[in-house]
Amino acid sequence: MNSKAYILVLISLVLILGAGFAVGDKNVPEATMLWGGKAFAAPAPGNDGTKLRTLDDIADKRVGVYSGTVHDAFVAENYPQAKIFRYDSTADMILALKSNKIDVAMLDYTSAKVILKNPSNNDIGILTDDALTLPLGIGFNKNNPALREKFNNFLREIKSDGTYEEMYNRWFENDPEKAVMPEIVNKGTGQKIILGVAVADLPYVAYVNGEYVGFDIEMVKRFAAHEELPLEIITMEFSSLVAALSSGKVDMIADGIAITEERSKQIDFSDSYVDFKTAVLALKKNIASYEDEQAGAAVTIPFLRNIADRFHNNLIHEKRYLLIVDGLKVTAIISLVSVVFGTLLGALICFMRMSKNKILVNISRFYISIMRGTPVLVLLMIIFYVVFASVNVNPVIAAIIAFGANFAAYVSEMFRTSIESVDKGQKEAGIAAGFTRVQTFIYIIMPQALRHVLPVYKGEFISLVKMTSVVGYIAVQDLTKASDIIRSRTYDAFFPLIMVAVLYFLLSWSLALVLDYIGFRTDPKRKRRTRLQQV
Repeated sequence: MNSKAYILVLISLVLILGAGFAVGDKNVPEATMLWGGKAFAAPAPGNDGTKLRTLDDIADKRVGVYSGTVHDAFVAENYPQAKIFRYDSTADMILALKSNKIDVAMLDYTSAKVILKNPSNNDIGILTDDALTLPLGIGFNKNNPALREKFNNFLREIKSDGTYEEMYNRWFENDPEKAVMPEIVNKGTGQKIILGVAVADLPYVAYVNGEYVGFDIEMVKRFAAHEELPLEIITMEFSSLVAALSSGKVDMIADGIAITEERSKQIDFSDSYVDFKTAVLALKKNIASYEDEQAGAAVTIPFLRNIADRFHNNLIHEKRYLLIVDGLKVTAIISLVSVVFGTLLGALICFMRMSKNKILVNISRFYISIMRGTPVLVLLMIIFYVVFASVNVNPVIAAIIAFGANFAAYVSEMFRTSIESVDKGQKEAGIAAGFTRVQTFIYIIMPQALRHVLPVYKGEFISLVKMTSVVGYIAVQDLTKASDIIRSRTYDAFFPLIMVAVLYFLLSWSLALVLDYIGFRTDPKRKRRTRLQQV
């Protein structure tokens, strides 16, 4: 068994053994975790040991907030001594709270109620729901006031005919987890509108059984059907929603977005459709009002049943495997096309770098320096939100351009150093033998250079595959984003993340094997041995 096979087996064992951690049983106290049916005490919380009694008690604590929300500014303004931790998903913030990486978490009260209904979160309680209240609205581009006015008219109409009350009861008054999304028929005869969401959680936006659901989704779908406008929904990080709207990448944004003065400078908001109320969450053991609450006795869960339950919850339930399959396709497409584009562009940059034209040499040097010195995430967002600000380009294409352009800078230097490593005497010998310069390069120089470049090229290729995990910032639903959506529903960190890590490994490994095969087939020594054997 080779080393790669050992690594694969090791990862599989980690996945199986790690699944033995029992998370989510309502009878397991907050300070207890299970490993193979045996209980052990979780680490003590990282605070001063004082029970939390009021909102002011968070003044010197570690506070978790959802990136891009009003809570960030609220804590910074009112509690300057607090240490703020920013997260790109509610699931990450809740997991950080449960693992004592933060002391409290701030989020929308209605979403908090949904989260606390999950049995895996029975160790979390509400410190207060009296922190911050703001109106919520749908965001519109300032260059499209007509669409905003149409929505406001629609909102007034559904409030008067009882539709709004029906929706409100379905998603806010009743259990949103049990709500059934009504079928909304859209003739779609008008111009398509694009809605940007973050898929935070119910009751606003969630991804269930392969479709978007929630109050905001139903409201926008009803609006699109009312106006007979085809509707496309795309997901991105919450912190990217305003940027995407202001740059014209989407026509509307929704996901429990609070109307603030700062946001209103960049985008227009609809009339408020509901009030946003903030809940401050903490572990019950750290909240004074839960002092008398008795934790249930730890219950051992059979090892195999625990694995099966978590596998079903993370993959089978609500058809969550579709997210993984679709995400894998997107990741593979971006990776492969970016490599092809980057290789061709890198070859061009390489020849410019090796030319005798000083202008071409300087241009290539400048390009390489810029690409090497710019983080790929920054480059990705510049291309999507700045370069293509006025162009409605598919975010997958923007991602391919960004990763390909970055890959080209490294590839060009690989090619140059490999070509220059070939003895110049062989070039002279080829020309003396009657070959043209092009023929000499193709038949003599390139095969030898390729043998030197492939090992380094393979490493950069694999790095590119892993770098594609950041494409969620520009509304691309790849493998990593798929895991984020699953975790927002299950609050299970281990299973989705390890599952995605294994898929990234298998994808990278498969591509590495292909490159190894190419290197084997193009090895000049192997070709010579083959010819000798034939003789």
